[in-house]
This record gives sequence, C-alpha cells and structure tokens, in this order.
Amino acid sequence: MLKLSNVNTFYGNIQALHDVNIEVEEGEIVALLGANGAGKTTTLMTISGIVPPQSGEIYYKNTPLHLMNPDDIVKLGISQVPEGRHIFPHLTVGENIDLGAFLRNDKKEIKKDIEYVYELFPRLAERKHQLGETLSGGEQQMLAISRALMARPNVLLLDEPSLGLAPIIVRQIFDIISQINKENKTTILLVEQNANLALKIAHRGYVMETGKIRLSGDAKELLNNDDIKKAYLGGV
Repeated sequence: MLKLSNVNTFYGNIQALHDVNIEVEEGEIVALLGANGAGKTTTLMTISGIVPPQSGEIYYKNTPLHLMNPDDIVKLGISQVPEGRHIFPHLTVGENIDLGAFLRNDKKEIKKDIEYVYELFPRLAERKHQLGETLSGGEQQMLAISRALMARPNVLLLDEPSLGLAPIIVRQIFDIISQINKENKTTILLVEQNANLALKIAHRGYVMETGKIRLSGDAKELLNNDDIKKAYLGGV
C-alpha cells in the first residue's frame, strides 16, 4: 500500500535519509524504531511531502507521492499525527476536530466520524468546549489523533504518540491505536521510541540508525532479537 524505494532526503547539505526502503501492506501496523536523530520523523515528513526527497520514490498504491504537494497527499487518504501533537491551542476541542475534516464536504458522514472519535476518546467529549491549551498532554495526544482521523485516512502516520505521557495514558493510547487498526482497517506507520509497546501491537517493524534501515522483520521476531533488547528494551 505504501512503498519507499531508495529514498534520500536532505536538510540543506546535510543528508538525513540514506537509501531508505520501507514497505507497508494494507491493514498492517508497521513500527519504525530508532533513537533520537535516527531519521524516523524525517521519514514521515518525507512521505507527507513536507520535506521532499532529493532522490528515490514513494508510492501510495500506484500514485507517486514524491511528485505531489502535501495537501494533495492528504486528499489521497494519508494523515500524519506530528511529534509534539501540534494542536491549535487557542481553538476548542470541537474546533480542532472540525478542522480535521477541512477537505471533506460529506456533512452526514462527518457527523458520524465526530461521534466515533468521541466514542474512542470520551474525555474529549467531556471537554469539547475547552480550549486545546487547557488539556493535559495525554488529552492533547487524543485530540491530535482524533483530528487526523477526521480526514478518514487509509494510512495513518503516527509520530511518537507516547512522548512525554504517563505510562497509564500511554497504554490507553496504544490500545486505541490497535483498535483503530482493527475496527477501521486503517493502515498505520508508527514511529516510536518505546520499542516494547510498539512491537507488541505491530505486525512488522523496521529499525533505523543514522538515517539508514539497519534491521527489519516480524514484530515478534524483533521483540526477541538480542540486539533490539540491548538497544531498546533495557536488555530484558
């Protein structure tokens, strides 16, 4: 469904991605793991068209994303939840959610999707009239995911959803990510430093270091890989 072939991305003269090859099949959760600065966020930004690749190809089904603008990529059905949430702090929860459907005009279906995200995140329903800046970090993450879902994506790009959140909230978020995948058949590319949680809900995974894919495989195999354990799972 999503394929990156020999993708090279630069920030000025600094190369961030080196011949990156990633495949995501329809209906999968694929985890992209790695330390800070490994190139994970750049990978998502390149897929979204925000930081276009200098060379290589990115295809969504048969459509070349590497030749498209970010807004057209969203129209295709690819939504990104950025690292750090980046909600609109001075808009209400409801207004943030409404903005996720900006490119849609099917009002009845939009109303259904609003009801759906409030079912997923009842806390947001309770706070629909509150400003985004008044929410906790976990609630803002819920809001960022909800906003992305309002575009009805076929592919959801999640960037560090556990960042800065308490463990109990992280587990709730990951349960919902798994639920979204199962209920909606939404394909998910999950960038995450919490390798243990990510691999437990993923089907497959990739490990990135210094802008290169170093390892890939079935999620269960990666969980039991000694190198992964030492680097990302505390040796357990």
